[in-house]
Amino acid sequence: MLRRQPQNDYQPVTRSGPRLSETGHSLVNVWPVKPKGGSGKGPPPLKPQEPTAKASSTSDQDTFSATFLKHGHAFSYAALFLFTLILYARPAEFYPSRLTASIALLVGIATLGFFIPTQLSLEGTLTARPREVNLVLLFCLTGLFSIPLAINQQEAWAEFSGTFIRCIVIFIVMVNVVRTEARLKGLLFLAMAAGIWLSVDAINDYRLGLMTIEGYRAAGRGTGIFGNTNDMALHLVTVLPISVALFFGSQGVARKLLYGACAAVMIAAIVLSYSRGAFIGMLIALLFIAWKLGRSRRLEIVFAVLSFAGVIVLLAPDKYGSRLLSIFIPSLDPEGSADSRRGELFRSIYVALRHPLLGIGMGNYQPEMSYKGLVTHNSYTQVAAEMGMTALACYTMFIVTPLRKLGQIARETFATRRDSRFYYLTLGLQASLIAYLVSSIFLSVAYVWYVYYLVGYAVCLTRMYESETGKAVVPETRKDRRKAEALQISKSSPVMT
Repeated sequence: MLRRQPQNDYQPVTRSGPRLSETGHSLVNVWPVKPKGGSGKGPPPLKPQEPTAKASSTSDQDTFSATFLKHGHAFSYAALFLFTLILYARPAEFYPSRLTASIALLVGIATLGFFIPTQLSLEGTLTARPREVNLVLLFCLTGLFSIPLAINQQEAWAEFSGTFIRCIVIFIVMVNVVRTEARLKGLLFLAMAAGIWLSVDAINDYRLGLMTIEGYRAAGRGTGIFGNTNDMALHLVTVLPISVALFFGSQGVARKLLYGACAAVMIAAIVLSYSRGAFIGMLIALLFIAWKLGRSRRLEIVFAVLSFAGVIVLLAPDKYGSRLLSIFIPSLDPEGSADSRRGELFRSIYVALRHPLLGIGMGNYQPEMSYKGLVTHNSYTQVAAEMGMTALACYTMFIVTPLRKLGQIARETFATRRDSRFYYLTLGLQASLIAYLVSSIFLSVAYVWYVYYLVGYAVCLTRMYESETGKAVVPETRKDRRKAEALQISKSSPVMT
């Protein structure tokens, strides 16, 4: 006698929750389940509990509505893109006039003019409130509170009301406006184009022998965001991982050649800048990408990356190796900058410990506390000394929070990475944030654009992923991941009878 195959008494679980019927009830609870085996006779199925179904439906709909991104902000995005283009291109340096000198401000005001009414009509609030927005608002608030207690209040207000507050505003606009993959990639490609332009100029200066900084380093461009050589190198080292990630994630030989060439040009420019922080950030970022991509052969890939770094040092122009070693042996630096940086590091730590609440005021370290009139050359001690320990905690969490969320997205999309739109871009943005975390140890850049754009990219990608999956991204701890892995192993192991 043939025995009927038992039916599954469970519903497969998907990431977006149980499917709902047209009435709004969960189909898992509404459909009756036949008893196992037999002829199907037995007690009548239990009626679904109406309150429970409604509660489940309401909870699922609330979760979806909290993560869903509505279409809109087309004009706001166009204005944001134009503002970013002006920020990178700096037309006032090439065509000085009253119009070009104030064009960034005018476009910024126009961006807000488009953004505010559109945002209120779409969502009824001025901004979404992911954790990164809350942290940057707290960071801004601590800067404002530090002004009355600053040594030089006028200097503190000038620092706060200048580039810093514009970074906060544009970050909030970006988080709310960039709602599609095309918009995000538009800003990323613009950043890559600026990086290629800077790199080609640096290589051309080396070819012509125009190494004007200390006689052997490529110079920055203009007086704006890329005016300092180290700042230019910081932009390159945070854009480089995105090019590398797109190289691995792209389909077709032409695209791979394009992204590979972009990465090679930027690596060459980083070397010609002789920026020690940028080189270390580049090495850590490439190691991170290699570690994530080469899960089955990590040791060999790490060795290959380190060998690649050694080849770069050997083939680099004169004095490159000694400049890198001057991080540990300051006497190798003929200009004495390594020794000066070390002195300012200890001095800024001392000032931070003496003024832990709200610091000495934004922009006050260089004119008021430095023995040689230098900046701290460290973003973390810059924030701690000038804004206090609370601000340092907000600043660090502002960078680490999106990094952890991106890590969770990478874990969730790893199994389908070949078909996923998120995995490789997530990996590149993770590496970019790590490069900034490392390189900013050598630079005072906490109040300028770099980190706000990077975190903005990460938040926008996270919101798009949440909108597509219908569930908020909650980073798992290492302990939770181990428990999940142990549970998976126990389920897959054969049961002894």
